Amino acid sequence: MYDQFNRRINYLRISVTDRCNLRCTYCMPEEGIVQIPHSQILSFEEIVEVTKVAVRNGFEKVRITGGEPLVRKGIVELVRMLTSIEGITDFGLTTNGTLLKKFAMPLFDAGLKRINVSLDTLDPNKYKSLTRVGTLSDVLEGLEEAKRVGFNPIKLNCVVEKSSSEPDAQAVKAFAEANGFIARFIPKMNLDEGVFGVVEGGEGGHCSTCNRLRLTANGTLLPCLFSDIGYNVRELGIENAIEMAIKNKPACGIANRTGEFYNIGG
Repeated sequence: MYDQFNRRINYLRISVTDRCNLRCTYCMPEEGIVQIPHSQILSFEEIVEVTKVAVRNGFEKVRITGGEPLVRKGIVELVRMLTSIEGITDFGLTTNGTLLKKFAMPLFDAGLKRINVSLDTLDPNKYKSLTRVGTLSDVLEGLEEAKRVGFNPIKLNCVVEKSSSEPDAQAVKAFAEANGFIARFIPKMNLDEGVFGVVEGGEGGHCSTCNRLRLTANGTLLPCLFSDIGYNVRELGIENAIEMAIKNKPACGIANRTGEFYNIGG
């Protein structure tokens, strides 16, 4: 399907939970968040049905996000359900990597073959400071297991203040090159103020070619990360919500004052 700016919309990002086991400084307030009640979270069956309808409407790329998707109970089964949908040509998952050592093999066996792992620094102290509660070795061990299992590609998402020339980013780049991973550098963003930039090594940030919709954990389809516009699949019906989200996708985002990265999935 094409939007009013002749962009082919074929990429669905699915946030399966707003919960996370980290408290990254650029994503969550230190005191935590008001979580979406479990009763409002889409069931696996609902997520699969939305995805099937999206695929029937020309969507080919699907990515699972969070919060942290690996904290969602039964995530391996959801991956198995989604990878069985014919028509998806590019299926991936974005994770902070802290639980990857445990889940890498089950996810791979369920049909997941490509992952993005958040990694902003290789300094254990800085990692602890950035995530407030995280341990860098958990991520590194998870990456080692994912590589052993056979995930390909493995991409590292590194958030930077300004550019990839920063020391932490360069360390992540060197680590990626040494291990056969792909490093992507994401400028630090601010939804409320509308601050965003182009992803180095990726596709994000190019509004003129944006091809994605985002599905929140409670069922709202967002045409743009930097917009307050949303269409709930339960209230409007899946077909109608998809049609309206594509029809009203803005040329370029301005700001989002109702959502946060932890409940949209970035």
